[in-house]
Amino acid sequence: MAKKKKNTLFVQETLVSWKKIDEQNYISLTDMARKFNERPEVPIQSWMKNASTMKFLELWERLHNANFKHYQMAVIREELADNGRFISAQKWIERTGAVGIISKRGRYGGTYGHEDIAFEFASWLSAEFKLYLIMEFKRLKQDEAERKELEWNVQRFITKRNYALQQEAVKQVLLPQSSYENDEQWLEYASEADVLNRALFGMTAKQWRDSHPEEVKQGENIRDYATNIQLLVLSNLEAINSELIRDVLSKDERYLRLQEAALFQLGIFYRDQQLIDKKLKS
Repeated sequence: MAKKKKNTLFVQETLVSWKKIDEQNYISLTDMARKFNERPEVPIQSWMKNASTMKFLELWERLHNANFKHYQMAVIREELADNGRFISAQKWIERTGAVGIISKRGRYGGTYGHEDIAFEFASWLSAEFKLYLIMEFKRLKQDEAERKELEWNVQRFITKRNYALQQEAVKQVLLPQSSYENDEQWLEYASEADVLNRALFGMTAKQWRDSHPEEVKQGENIRDYATNIQLLVLSNLEAINSELIRDVLSKDERYLRLQEAALFQLGIFYRDQQLIDKKLKS
């Protein structure tokens, strides 16, 4: 049995690599073709010579690629009508500016297709192979979704724990002892939460609710739609704000300091995430 590697699908004893490009999934046509022919370029070129394949690829590009050179199609179809003529993936890309298929030469090269196109190619290779490919791909996406959900839940848990630091600072510094059990304390807590909301999201909780009535009906709030990175920054801001409150800074001054911290941290974390994503794609 072949050893499964990172960023691969295991389909009928075959390792099929995949990668993310501009947040889209691309699956290796070369790996799929190699299962059926030791020269993978042969099945790919035979598939691309098919008239129905050309119609599919042209339509896909028209729907997803504003720079597609559709005027080349008439010439390409005429050439492919000759039984002895084929078009390679690289020539297809060069002549039409296609983005649904990518192809590179060399040891770490190969031909990849957007998942829509990859499934179409798999169907042409074998209906059975296509079904197993879809099953494995769905499993992969489910695992990915569960992992992201777990990461989000962890970040939300940390955010809630750090909220206790801010809450205690508000209680000790901003609220008089006599109001501990009064509604005034909850208004102060909400006010401080909105200092963070404005610093990070650019709006208060009420402003978000007013612009998202359907989500509010489902019991959701602004922080339910935060990304993992935003939740991480929010957790950090809560800790920072608790210290600023203890230093008896005014709310306006704290807001400016928190906004500056939010912008700085978001920039760093998103930059690092892009570097990680770039490494995963390579």
